[in-house]
Amino acid sequence: MNLDYKVGEVELTYKLTTRNKNKVSSSADAYQILLPTFKEGTIDYKEYFKVLYLNQSNQVLGFTQISEGGITETSVDVRVILQAALLTNSVSLILAHNHPSGNLKPSKQDLELTQSIKEAAELMRIRVLDHIILTSEKYYSFADEGEI
Repeated sequence: MNLDYKVGEVELTYKLTTRNKNKVSSSADAYQILLPTFKEGTIDYKEYFKVLYLNQSNQVLGFTQISEGGITETSVDVRVILQAALLTNSVSLILAHNHPSGNLKPSKQDLELTQSIKEAAELMRIRVLDHIILTSEKYYSFADEGEI
């Protein structure tokens, strides 16, 4: 019996998108890079989860939107975050999501998700440097507050 198994595959093409990469040296830098990734008016409307992917010099390789949710939550699949990290040769990540309510305090779910992503990333020697909660005017940094 000749069985021919076929599975889907991911093809990787690495294209340098910019020669002048933004470097992240602080949570304020991350906030300034992330804020323009929200279309005008959306940051106060519903919740989005995004990730900045960084090289070993903390230069931004790129970012992606992981999920778009409702007014009070969005679903995040850790595997999607790590797949993109591996495909971009990222050494570290900065997680980010917005709170349309304007409340910057992380929820219990925010803290648990951050820990889950951090633990999964560590298995692949990828560091989670920060998790930023954004509003249109301010931000909360897990790293600055000792939560990472």
